[in-house]
Amino acid sequence: RPFACLITKENEIIAEAGNQVAQTHDPTAHAEMVAIRAASQKLGTEHFIGCNFYILAHPCPMCLAAMYYCSPEKVVFITTRDDYSKFYVDDRRYFTLQSFYDEIGKPWQERSMPMVYEGRAAGIEVYKRWQEINKPHQ
Repeated sequence: RPFACLITKENEIIAEAGNQVAQTHDPTAHAEMVAIRAASQKLGTEHFIGCNFYILAHPCPMCLAAMYYCSPEKVVFITTRDDYSKFYVDDRRYFTLQSFYDEIGKPWQERSMPMVYEGRAAGIEVYKRWQEINKPHQ
């Protein structure tokens, strides 16, 4: 698929990748995600302070969220969804380029992909235990 990503730090290429979804049958193997995984290994951190992303297209919500999570200095993209949608279509059951960004902003109960909340008290115990184990040393 026609997507690519380059991650740099101090003018050095840290990672570069193309979209690998079709080759790997991994729906998360977008160019940005593949490059993030490689850069995380090379840098030894998930914090991309001082790094820049250079990508072919405006990122999808998954890749955009991953970029927010790793906090680069900036993201440079050279085509918009409107630019490339004339030449590339990737419609899925719950995913269309025209609707997916709006879908993320909806409350979970209103999304087109069915989601069911089954609240259980035991679930919060995992987070309480995490907090106990990871209390800051005083």
